[in-house]
Amino acid sequence: MTIDISTATADDAAALAACAAITFPLACPPDSRPEDIRRHIETNLSAERFAALAGLPGHTILCLRDEGGIVGWSMIVLDQPTDADVLSALSISPVVELSKFYVHPDHHGRGLAAALMGATLELAAASGLPGVWLGVNQENARAIRFYTKHGFREVGTKRFRLGDRFEDDFILQQALPAAAAGAVSAA
Repeated sequence: MTIDISTATADDAAALAACAAITFPLACPPDSRPEDIRRHIETNLSAERFAALAGLPGHTILCLRDEGGIVGWSMIVLDQPTDADVLSALSISPVVELSKFYVHPDHHGRGLAAALMGATLELAAASGLPGVWLGVNQENARAIRFYTKHGFREVGTKRFRLGDRFEDDFILQQALPAAAAGAVSAA
């Protein structure tokens, strides 16, 4: 098994969309409507959307590659949160958002997610910002355990719209180590 973690380019858009179509539903509550999940994937996780995100300033997508194929991905965002619930919950500012973090289910339990998280947190720390935050559905116990294991702590709640209903998310945050001298900011 050859593992590589590298920054996505527009050329990765189709493979990212294919991986996202498999992984996003795993993060949704069991009672989520399939048509809402499908619509979210088509709107927010399409190849066109990934191609746009790959070149967007302040957004970096990391690809977890196994023998050339994308089997996981994460995205950090340097834009500061505007959601009132997030702002009131965070005790660290400014922050990096860990906006997306997914690994294909065929690769769960093999240490690949830990490797991707390590690379993601390293990239977040390179930004020079003092903290990182994320939102995770309150019913996603597996993800919550994973994030807690990697240093995140619950600090509040927010809502995530999926279709015509709102899902409840925990807001998790952690402090980042000071960036090393000469570190390059995430693009």
